[in-house]
Amino acid sequence: MTTVKAPAWKWEWNLNTIVILIGFAGGIAAWGATWARLTDGQSANRAAIDRIDKRVTSLEALPRLIDNHEFRIGNVEKQATDSATAMRAVESTLNSLATDMRVTREILQRIEASQSGRVR
Repeated sequence: MTTVKAPAWKWEWNLNTIVILIGFAGGIAAWGATWARLTDGQSANRAAIDRIDKRVTSLEALPRLIDNHEFRIGNVEKQATDSATAMRAVESTLNSLATDMRVTREILQRIEASQSGRVR
């Protein structure tokens, strides 16, 4: 009987082994790069969301400020209208007073004329 010997182990680099190892290394590197991009994107998005949140907060304060200005402007317009009405009332009072003064002057002139003896 012939004896069959077990083949001896030889350390050889096969082309398929090299390609598979390079593929694994490339896959791990690509996964790491993808993970880094993902976490960087999340950080950038978090910063952008915070910035937008601050802008929205400041923009939400503007309508309140505008409402306050509208209220104040409305009050000023009302005061201006009331002042104009009061000025018209003062003007009409002054006109009536001027008329009364004119009538009073005419009456005084007539009294003085009657006292001095001459009539107009």
